[in-house]
Amino acid sequence: MDPVEIVLGGLEALIDYVAYHILTCLIPAFLLAGAIVSFLSRDVIIRYLGVESRKYVSYPLASVTGTFIAACSCTVIPIVSGLYKKGSSIAPAFIILWVTPAANILALTYTGVILGLDMAIVRFIAAILTAAIVGLAMSSVFRREEASRRFPHTSIAKGRIIESKGLLLIILLAITLLAPNYVGGLSLHKILPEYIYLGNPYIFKVEVFLILIIATLIYAYKSFSRDEVYSWLHETWWFIKMIFPLLLIGVFIVGVVGKLIPREVVESYLGGSSILSCFLATLIGALSYFATMTEAPFVRMLIGLGMGKGPALGLLLAGPGESLPNWLAMARVFGVRKAAVYVVVTVTISTITAYIAGNTIWKI
Repeated sequence: MDPVEIVLGGLEALIDYVAYHILTCLIPAFLLAGAIVSFLSRDVIIRYLGVESRKYVSYPLASVTGTFIAACSCTVIPIVSGLYKKGSSIAPAFIILWVTPAANILALTYTGVILGLDMAIVRFIAAILTAAIVGLAMSSVFRREEASRRFPHTSIAKGRIIESKGLLLIILLAITLLAPNYVGGLSLHKILPEYIYLGNPYIFKVEVFLILIIATLIYAYKSFSRDEVYSWLHETWWFIKMIFPLLLIGVFIVGVVGKLIPREVVESYLGGSSILSCFLATLIGALSYFATMTEAPFVRMLIGLGMGKGPALGLLLAGPGESLPNWLAMARVFGVRKAAVYVVVTVTISTITAYIAGNTIWKI
């Protein structure tokens, strides 16, 4: 294959990522992560998600939180790293890291529409079970490190968890992150005249984002002191310089790999629901980058070409749940060992789940 074509494949993936994901996804995600670190009291995170919290409280809370955040595997990293930096234990943090892209409500709804209710239900159950195993595995492997992050009970203050102005800013930033994805996913632009969004659904997402971010920034300017704003933006910049460059490198590599692997070769190995086909589909999903909700149409296309439903489930789990850019950013923020354990556990459990479902629920 022509080397120029290979490089162009990486550049095309990079241009697409920059054009469609930085403005409406990463910018509010980084701002939200900075706000969590700057304004949210460590007490609330330690109390409900910290090392001392009960697993039967922190695990379900992390799972439920993740289902309501419509974000891709890259967008969720700054949010999770903000929680971890502020005092969350490793298990709830990585549960949110998995559940958010793999089983958020928007992606599940779209999966039901595109691939059927059965696929959406199985995807949700499998993602939640995988999340629990991820939490148990991470807390077990890194239990000594977690023990060093324990906070004495006396350090948990009984005062206010967060000031009202800080809480409102976090809520506004969360809405700014989520609303464009939800209104885009629900195709609300169709009820408006085309001239409002120039006939382009993405323009509508950008318009919604701009309205919300301008309102949020005006609120921040009027409500916070110069020092508070500086602290917020300083923390935001820490996340950007730690994560953003590796995301770009990862997206470029994914584009290059996509050019190197012929589609017909991939399709020929994904038929049926053998353990090999389930593993390959899961691995392909784990390496590839999927924006929120783009995995369902891709899987439908592959099913039409002969892919079995077992491998389809594996790709639906690992595809949005992780990616090569996600791996690189995790290794930078949390360390190579944590990233490696997370990847091995999620790929293994997704493969096993896909194999079992493909040979029981969808057995022909």
